[in-house]
Amino acid sequence: MAIRQIRIDDDPILRKKSKVIQDVNEKIRILSEDMIETMKSADGVGLAAPQVGILKRIVVIDVGDGPVAFINPSILSTDGEVIDEEACLSLPECSGKVSRPQSLVVEATDIEGKIFRLSCSDLLARAVCHELDHLDGILFIDHVIE
Repeated sequence: MAIRQIRIDDDPILRKKSKVIQDVNEKIRILSEDMIETMKSADGVGLAAPQVGILKRIVVIDVGDGPVAFINPSILSTDGEVIDEEACLSLPECSGKVSRPQSLVVEATDIEGKIFRLSCSDLLARAVCHELDHLDGILFIDHVIE
């Protein structure tokens, strides 16, 4: 495992759309492990592949229950709304209030290549939304309401 450099501020890769992962192979598993190590070393709760310079649809999240990798994730449903403060490892000097769903259901592939669904609420739902935005070149500052 290795700690990768986190892309910050105006790095153009942060605004690009990521590509679907066709095959969950050893390279993707290593990327996932590196992303988890990088996220933990930066005291983050989530990290998307574009943040480490890779335009692939994979994010890792750990809100305190252990890290989870989401490959080719998509949000199937959302419910409610919560406005709360967000920040980002790629925008170290920024924070702001963002509206996100209170809860959601996400579908993704795990690092073994199996599809799973996960019901998320509160911080986990917020982290899923935040990290999935990165896969489409969207940053939380695009959603800041105050």
